[in-house]
Amino acid sequence: MEGVIGRFGTALGGVVVALGLVLAAQAQEAKKEAPKDLVLKGDAKCTRCHDAEDEYPVLAIAKTRHGVNADQRTPTCTSCHGESENHINKPADAKERPKPDRIFIRNNDTTPPQVQNAACLTCHSGGSRVHFQGSGHERSQLSCASCHTVHAARDQVLVTQTQAGVCFTCHKEKRAQIFSFSTHPLRTGWMTCSSCHQPHGSVAEANLNRNTVNETCYQCHGDKRGPFLWEHAPARESCVECHNPHGANNPSLLKVRPPFLCQQCHMSAQHASTLYSGSNIPPYPGATGTPPIAPGAQMLGQGCANCHSKVHGSNHPSGRFFLR
Repeated sequence: MEGVIGRFGTALGGVVVALGLVLAAQAQEAKKEAPKDLVLKGDAKCTRCHDAEDEYPVLAIAKTRHGVNADQRTPTCTSCHGESENHINKPADAKERPKPDRIFIRNNDTTPPQVQNAACLTCHSGGSRVHFQGSGHERSQLSCASCHTVHAARDQVLVTQTQAGVCFTCHKEKRAQIFSFSTHPLRTGWMTCSSCHQPHGSVAEANLNRNTVNETCYQCHGDKRGPFLWEHAPARESCVECHNPHGANNPSLLKVRPPFLCQQCHMSAQHASTLYSGSNIPPYPGATGTPPIAPGAQMLGQGCANCHSKVHGSNHPSGRFFLR
């Protein structure tokens, strides 16, 4: 009897050992197959499907500020896209996998712009974004994703050489103007739209990043600021009285070429404002011929600016004629 019990105990012990080995192997296999986070904390449930080869590549976010693990402010996938349980675990009766709770794509039926922006403004609500609510872009139903690409290694709207191209997606008139004869160096990447404008909104007209047009221009054109002994009223009022800042086919971004630009305001008889052209070109002293005519000074070169070069203001002692 004792022998039978002994043999039974030995067999039972072997079964227990074998079962333990199987369970350990299964646990090891499960541990081995468990997906790991690739970029963000807790992203394993997303990156098991969305990888570098996916239709919506997401791993490039590791090269952006949103992918800095050492920063406690770094979000996770669900911080922006929501828990998205139905997207992760497709319902059995669903023909297609439901979309995530929040999709950051312009003009999509799942997430309206206000909901997209609310997710971004949870973190990005201060600084230059403080005036976004109520701004022109917000009133136009634009979302942050209309301009920004969060998962891209280089967000094109933040790159000097490519920012203008993003803005021109909507502002097509301005795209045409920068191909004019005279323009600011947007095409060469020496400046950007945000050099003058605050795309997230401001308290100034046209979303300027300074309170007035002139203050914005003076950031680069400080020599036009003054103060001057003799000031030119239109120049003090606004630079756009005479200039088209996005481009013009006249020198120095002028809306109209001289002398006709000056003659829009200076309409006194004869010098310096009479429109000289055709048969009314006055005779030049000493000229001969029938009729003895020669072009007036206003019709040559820079027109009025041949003599009055300091059109933005002058400290010349001779008076308010903006002489050299």
